[in-house]
Amino acid sequence: MRIHFTRHGESQANLLHEISNRGLRHGLTLKGREQAAALAQQLAERPVTHIYTSPILRAIETAVIVANRLGVAYTVTDALREYDCGVLEGRADEAAWEGWRTLFEAWVVHKRWEDRIEGGESFYDIQARFEPFIAGLLQTYATTDAEIVCVGHGGLYWMMLPVVLKNVTTELIAQHKFEYAGCIVAETQPEGLVCVEWSGQPISA
Repeated sequence: MRIHFTRHGESQANLLHEISNRGLRHGLTLKGREQAAALAQQLAERPVTHIYTSPILRAIETAVIVANRLGVAYTVTDALREYDCGVLEGRADEAAWEGWRTLFEAWVVHKRWEDRIEGGESFYDIQARFEPFIAGLLQTYATTDAEIVCVGHGGLYWMMLPVVLKNVTTELIAQHKFEYAGCIVAETQPEGLVCVEWSGQPISA
């Protein structure tokens, strides 16, 4: 089994620099649609069998472009949603982003995984929806040739890929980052699920 962890294309929220992690408010820009189309072309070389997407509009629109190109249906799952920033949702001011950075540092640097923004999610909340989803995919497809595409978000992947991929660390993520419509490829190996490719660059196990 292979899982292609893909990020959505550039969205209107990215241009507005707005925290937009709920619902159907900000879709892809023209550039974002072009990025999604390029991703679809790249994935057309693989025998993709399943597509799953976050319920946030920029991810759904990315998934639709990929699904239409590949002729594969997509499924919306809350497991791939970007993490909720509570009272900071919809804001674009510097104070809001400082709050976002403070939480990011609390999780990544200080391992204070119970921390949250008022009304938002903790690291543990994200893990409680993401890790069982991946475990379910492994249980169903680990010994098959399934090729699965997951359309999600940079923040979600930054926190959760080190949880589910044996050879991914926050240091590796900081080095490679998450490009718009970028693709991180993981496959099942004897030791578990490991990353083998990051935006076209091979990664050693």
